[in-house]
Amino acid sequence: MTERLSFVLGVLGACCLPQACGPVHAQDVHVRVSPEVKTGIEGTTEFPTIQMAMDHHPFAGVGADGKPGRVYIEIVPGVYHERVIVTQNHTNITLIGMGTTPADVVITNSLNARQAGGTFFTETVEINGDGFEADNLTFENTAGNTGQAVAAAVRADRAVFKKCRFLGHQDTLFADYGRQYYVDSYIEGGVDFIFGNAAAVFDQTEIHANGPGYLTAQSRTSPEQATGYVVVDSKVTSGIEPGGDTGSKGRDTISLGRPWRPYSRVVYIHTELPADVIAEGWSLWGRSGETPQAYYAEYQSTGPGANPGARVKWSHQLTAREAAQFKPRVFLAGKDHWDAVAAAAKLP
Repeated sequence: MTERLSFVLGVLGACCLPQACGPVHAQDVHVRVSPEVKTGIEGTTEFPTIQMAMDHHPFAGVGADGKPGRVYIEIVPGVYHERVIVTQNHTNITLIGMGTTPADVVITNSLNARQAGGTFFTETVEINGDGFEADNLTFENTAGNTGQAVAAAVRADRAVFKKCRFLGHQDTLFADYGRQYYVDSYIEGGVDFIFGNAAAVFDQTEIHANGPGYLTAQSRTSPEQATGYVVVDSKVTSGIEPGGDTGSKGRDTISLGRPWRPYSRVVYIHTELPADVIAEGWSLWGRSGETPQAYYAEYQSTGPGANPGARVKWSHQLTAREAAQFKPRVFLAGKDHWDAVAAAAKLP
């Protein structure tokens, strides 16, 4: 009985920590992750690993306003060599890196498809719980140019990533389900390194090619699906050196995307493109002799890689009115009128 009472008091205490409580948000929970913590006993609010915090954190309650609370997992600077899984029943989780920059908190692992038995077993972090948020940290798979190796697999609705880094080579970010918003972030890879079938917007984000290949491999399977990738007010950069280790020619080696599934949809808006982008812009995954069903478009691309006159004829150069439907607040709204931009603004 004494142990049970201590556990209940621990949960109640976690829900009412001074930094978490307020007149409306008293239902929120704050826990801390630090390598300095030597044990992580269920019901406490300090843990040595991120996964232990995920497994044993107190669940948030419902506030006086009727809205569900949120669990804030505050991670002190360090390199965390672990795999993290956010399950479907862990909704409204926020991971916060407590360092000065995203490089101060790194969640890292090294696993490729050959080692794991398939692409979808390689991810360093797997996110399935709706309402997930991450701020100021890095997701990394260090397998390098050895085949498919996922840093983060995101299969959650209303997911927000702010000031985050995603590091890998092939298949770095599996953005596969639900509505996802990435802002002020950095994504690095070489081949198909943003892939899947989410409705995802990448806003004010740097997409960096560390080798020749394809930036996106979106996988919409029918024209009725409200999915696709939108890259807006962002920048594509390249670390490909002429005659360097990648074996590339140094120019015309990057495709804006290729269709993993027939109705793939990707749109670039007000995005700066490097000279390495192929003049045609887009690729067809080796297919020929067919009319592409993919929807690939740009609006006012800039930089040396912006070449609307040379793009493949089946791609689109949008008007301002056409581009408006892909703004984050419009494209990600859904039936519940989710405001992804406002949700991101609430993060530190």
